[in-house]
Amino acid sequence: MTKTKTKTWDYIIVGAGSAGCVLANRLSADRNNRVLLLEAGGRDRNPLFRLPMLMGKLFQSGIYNWHYHTEPEPHLDGRSLYWPRGKVLGGSSTINGMIYVRGNRHDYDRWAQLGSPGWSYEDVLPAFRRSEGHIQRRDDFHGSQGELTVCRARSTSPLHDVFVEAGTQAGHAANDDFNGAEQDGVGKFDFTIRDGKRWSTSFAFLRPVLSRPNLSVETEALTERVLIENGRAVGVRYSKGGAVHEVRAEREVVLACGTVNSPQILMLSGIGPADQLAAHGIEVVHDLPGVGKNLQDHVDCVMSWECRQPVTLHGDLRADKLVWSVVQGMLFGTGVVTTFPYEAGAFLKSRPDLLAPDIQLHFMPALEKTANLHFPNPFRRRRAIEADHGFTLRVGPVNPESRGEITLASADPAEKPRIRANYLQSDFDLRTMISGIRMTREIIAQKAFDPFRGKELAPGPGVGSDAELETWLRATAMTTFHPVGTCKMGIDAMAVVDPRLRVRGIEGLRVADASIMPIISSGNTNAPAIMIGERASDFILGETSA
Repeated sequence: MTKTKTKTWDYIIVGAGSAGCVLANRLSADRNNRVLLLEAGGRDRNPLFRLPMLMGKLFQSGIYNWHYHTEPEPHLDGRSLYWPRGKVLGGSSTINGMIYVRGNRHDYDRWAQLGSPGWSYEDVLPAFRRSEGHIQRRDDFHGSQGELTVCRARSTSPLHDVFVEAGTQAGHAANDDFNGAEQDGVGKFDFTIRDGKRWSTSFAFLRPVLSRPNLSVETEALTERVLIENGRAVGVRYSKGGAVHEVRAEREVVLACGTVNSPQILMLSGIGPADQLAAHGIEVVHDLPGVGKNLQDHVDCVMSWECRQPVTLHGDLRADKLVWSVVQGMLFGTGVVTTFPYEAGAFLKSRPDLLAPDIQLHFMPALEKTANLHFPNPFRRRRAIEADHGFTLRVGPVNPESRGEITLASADPAEKPRIRANYLQSDFDLRTMISGIRMTREIIAQKAFDPFRGKELAPGPGVGSDAELETWLRATAMTTFHPVGTCKMGIDAMAVVDPRLRVRGIEGLRVADASIMPIISSGNTNAPAIMIGERASDFILGETSA
């Protein structure tokens, strides 16, 4: 590779994902700040990724995607799980499910109690509100002027309402707003969808400011390492188009690469567990044992039932119907493809004495195996409706105890790191999931589902004892795609960043993404990642002006 001439910036942000796009917007708002944003992926030009219903199909593709897989998971019968992570402007917000859940207020109060002042719920709520531009909600918990458009669920499927009614019949509270005063209950999620199309952080925060002369964005730029001189981050080395580039940062380098790539880049830069670095021939710049550790993710399982009426999404996803739906969605922002199938859900307590919910449900009015593009077969003999129509629930704990890690496979920046999540390592997680399965069955057994409920398909009526459910879970449990925690914030010996997100022991270097979470947030993690980008900009700009 050839080497190009060094350029200088004030701030270099590595990673144009959910937090990185926010940082690029906020830091470049001051025209005196020269900002470089580096992204390993390309630009988000594929129009199909804008249509919410197509997320499931495209999520499985390698487009815009790092396409990671875990190592064989020791507590899931040795299975390797697929880990899609965004490799594109907008990061995972360009390929995710668009569900806008902030987490529980107690999550952030725990962060503060663990030694991170400035991260209590009262501290982070203004950052959530600043980003948010909610179309419908107007109260003290929501913002209406922010760049991130958020809207209520838009589907007209009757089964979403049936699920909510059944939840109340089972004794759970109806909850109109999981991001409001209380998280407990059954209800419908909010979404980062605008005019029927995905509203990623690239569309919300980055595209509107690309014309700023003090902001430069480099795509398809693979960061190889942070340049450290005399204990200070002074720049970044990256490769692009067969050339190696070195760029300098006069003020700070900020890693916003996500839970997999931020610890990987730190270790490639000589910052991390000394024994691991030495094993790969990497010179140790700073022995920081917590890098890559504390990996957390929401594990879940897929429960499903047949539906006795043709009211699911199966008919809408026939190829002949879907072609028109795609046209309708692209031109007018209406139709089934402009909604996301998992619109209803719940946050439940497995025991009434708990301070906050410990289980999350996602409800979809379709079977996962049929919630895809398919073609009608005119020669097939007519079968019962139940053969194609059904509904699905994903069930999992929101505060898992199991911990995994990210480690290097080699010193080559282009080689994928090793991921071991250790799902169901903890008996606590297993018992919580079994409780969630039993509570879900209780909801589906309610009167509201009587006209629709058919046979339980998974795990099935013959799987009832704790031992049977454990066997089923170890054979089938999967990820909810919410990895966090590998550069955790705190003050203990395993903390990677301090409460202002500065890497411990290195000046001029921060991490700002979901990897800094000391404890995973209760629910979908994209909204918290955006909030972390907002808080990082507060710290950086506040210190500059001080």
